[in-house]
Amino acid sequence: MNQTIDISSKSVSHRWTQHDTHWALSLFGTAVGAGILFLPINLGMGGFWPLMIMAVLAFPMTFMAHRGLARFVLSSRHKDADFTDVVAEHFGSHAGRLISVLYFLSIFPILLIYGVGLTNTVDSFLVNQLGWASPNRVMLSGVLVAGMIAIMMGGERLMLRAFAAMVYPLVAILAFLSFYLIPSWQAPNLAMPGMGELGMNLWLAVPVVIFSFSHAAAISSFANIQRRHYGDDAQGKSEQILKRAGVMLVAFVLLFVFSCVLTLTPAQMAEAKAQNVSVLSYLANVTQNPFIGTLGPLVAFIAITSSFLGHFLGARESLNGLVTKHSKLTYKKADKLGVVVMFFAIWWCAVINPSILDMMGALSGPVIAMILFIMPTVAAYKVKALAQYRGKAGTYFIFVTGMLAISALLYNLMG
Repeated sequence: MNQTIDISSKSVSHRWTQHDTHWALSLFGTAVGAGILFLPINLGMGGFWPLMIMAVLAFPMTFMAHRGLARFVLSSRHKDADFTDVVAEHFGSHAGRLISVLYFLSIFPILLIYGVGLTNTVDSFLVNQLGWASPNRVMLSGVLVAGMIAIMMGGERLMLRAFAAMVYPLVAILAFLSFYLIPSWQAPNLAMPGMGELGMNLWLAVPVVIFSFSHAAAISSFANIQRRHYGDDAQGKSEQILKRAGVMLVAFVLLFVFSCVLTLTPAQMAEAKAQNVSVLSYLANVTQNPFIGTLGPLVAFIAITSSFLGHFLGARESLNGLVTKHSKLTYKKADKLGVVVMFFAIWWCAVINPSILDMMGALSGPVIAMILFIMPTVAAYKVKALAQYRGKAGTYFIFVTGMLAISALLYNLMG
């Protein structure tokens, strides 16, 4: 009888469903934000060999880190525990409160950046591609932010359908652009740099790769929904979905990165970085190709919107957890209040269009690295439910990667 139960459980764990497909696309969409348009520039400047090494490491870094965070969320004794509940349970109320606040503050600036980025992208498209007059920024940003939040308020099913509707075109456009650039490919410089230069380039590339593929903001909600959907089989299903999302993410993004890097020289990459434009904008300017110039804003719009939805999911959950634990508000009231506050904050930021947002994003980086890489490793040695992962090679790999990312980010901030 026990054998029958095990076989049944295994079959459920390995059966792929539409639910799993939708969540794989959601995680993909959360990760592929505006950063993908700058990733080829940031990686391409270091030369061919650092890019090759980071391409090999991209999948294990992405999959193992997010798997560790999902395991951490699912390690709670309480079936309905969100991220704030789990950190309080494992690290105590005071440390849990601090980690939860930092987690929210690491996600929220990214929402502000996306609110500004989406408004600027749509405004630029209307003016430069359609030839319209620049619309009223207050109205434009308000409609865009309200529309994105409305999708999130429509529930899980609407959110997953929205992700599917955006991610399929995004994947298709990225793949098409990658192949479209093939006739422009140039032979790369295969000269191996010195060990010091190679080591420095790899070290500084670690956080670039991590945050270009990060979907940490959606992991807590994702893990909880798998627990409600699959019960005791949630961990196996979560890892299966994360693995497929990671493979799709790394494959399509790296194809795009390699195609751009082989089209442009490191000197051109450095020029694009100095101009602070996306790789598609630079390609359109260099090649005078109106086709690329038209696709660029479309890719940016889809990428920013899909990533906004995933980050809003994480910010909303963490803010609700903080408010309900430190006030007398019910979850429904806290949720409504939190959504209203975030809407006006993102809208206000999109209207004033501040230049400080990049710095805010950089400051949120070390916190995301600590939560995604360091905290699950520490939890493996502190939490009994995670004891089986102590001493594993993957656990050490994630910890070392996290320390490299944090040190490189701090180095960049001080530089």
